[in-house]
Amino acid sequence: MQTIKADIVIIGSGVGGSAVAHQLAGSGAKIVMLERGDFLPNEPQNSDAEAVFLQEHYKTREEWQDASGERYRPGQYYYVGGHTKFYGTAMFRFRPMDFRATTIDGASSPAWPISYEELAPYYETAERLYGVRGQSGIDPTEPPRNAFPHAAIPHEPTIARLAKRLSAQGLHPFPMPSAVDFGDGGSCQRCGTCDAFACRFSAKGDAETRVLRPLVTHPDLQLERNAQVTRLIADDQGHRILAAEFMRDGLIARVEAPLFVLSAGAINSALILLRSACAGAPDGLANRSGVVGRYLMNHHLTGLMAINPLARNDTRFPKTLSVNDLYNGLPGDSNARGNIQMLGKIQGAMIRATYPAMPRMLADWLGHHSVDVLAMSEDTPEADSRVRLLPGNRVEVDYRPGSTDAHDRFVHHVRGVLRRSGFPVVLRHGFGIRAPSHQCGTVRMGDDPATSALDALCRAHDHPNLYVVDGGFFPSSAALNPALTIAAQGLRVGAHLRETRMRQSQSA
Repeated sequence: MQTIKADIVIIGSGVGGSAVAHQLAGSGAKIVMLERGDFLPNEPQNSDAEAVFLQEHYKTREEWQDASGERYRPGQYYYVGGHTKFYGTAMFRFRPMDFRATTIDGASSPAWPISYEELAPYYETAERLYGVRGQSGIDPTEPPRNAFPHAAIPHEPTIARLAKRLSAQGLHPFPMPSAVDFGDGGSCQRCGTCDAFACRFSAKGDAETRVLRPLVTHPDLQLERNAQVTRLIADDQGHRILAAEFMRDGLIARVEAPLFVLSAGAINSALILLRSACAGAPDGLANRSGVVGRYLMNHHLTGLMAINPLARNDTRFPKTLSVNDLYNGLPGDSNARGNIQMLGKIQGAMIRATYPAMPRMLADWLGHHSVDVLAMSEDTPEADSRVRLLPGNRVEVDYRPGSTDAHDRFVHHVRGVLRRSGFPVVLRHGFGIRAPSHQCGTVRMGDDPATSALDALCRAHDHPNLYVVDGGFFPSSAALNPALTIAAQGLRVGAHLRETRMRQSQSA
């Protein structure tokens, strides 16, 4: 068996793992990063909706099952940079209220063990690192912050008209914070395939392009690709982690180190911890509290196609607008609340991938005449919403979203807003856990080891040399895209690990 020696092992190269690596590079520690996939090739299929949606060219071939036993291919993408290779570039800060306890229709979301103020300097660093573009001073829910590092991406004509019609209803549409290399000297081509596509021009602010690409030649970092971690190996007491075992080309190998950072994504990180059960931790690592794999969240996500039959929408990059006036609730209904933002431009092939019986001509017509909006609400954590490891290494995702009625009331209101904005037809489609783009909550952090797996710095309560830094650490989901918060906490954890290492070196 091949054995690699390291000082720090990072499992996963997405937004969390790359942020930790960014902070640790240059510390003198030998870092081995294990990535399940490879670099995503630059090829015509990157921007081909037929290839991406109908042929599912980039989606994993593995299968999971739901609670009824129905098997499916999940919307998981295993490449260097993780899911950010296909994300929609949205980089929102959570609001101060998102870190506090709340209830929605009687369902509770717990407080985080950290505050907005603690994360704010790392939010700012993450925005610079990812080249986030935006404009402050418009969003009524905006937290205290300095100016964005780059000016906002301007609206195209159709989106500008929508912004005016929203403003006429008393709302405050603002430029969506977006990680795109746009503007003079930028590489963005406004190609029309950004959200849910890979970028052929390296313009998307993804973890590989913005964070890892500058690090891959750094002497401190060794990136091991096509290395699927199967389990972590603990000592006889189940206390310290000794090694990570991984599979590559059908062979088992391992990497040994004094410190491990697990950043495989909320679902896969939970699965790795459960697969790592041993005599000292019979229910899985970091799982003395029993929360590992539980409290799975994914946001309530409803896509709305606002259609004007008399107007063609030729927008190439629509994700320039967002609305947060309803983030704290509708008038007279504080539980029905959330964020409104643009989706990437819907194409006919995307519609046919979900509704295969729809004629091509109709799907293409809808795509050409719609303005596409996402209504997002908080998914409250439910203990029975969980990831299970079944016999034969089968994976069951038993997703039980919380506070769905409140989201439906929010969506009903947003449809009315769009109709009043000049769109007589507003179609809706819900995005479920089979496309777990906002997956979070399965390895939650908290102050009490009896009810959480991690502390405020994402270190496992049960294991002094194990950290989990991905959406799994979220105690609640808020109602905004999670990428920037994962990156900010990853930078915070990485800074802590670097400072700890420097102190230990000085005292040695």
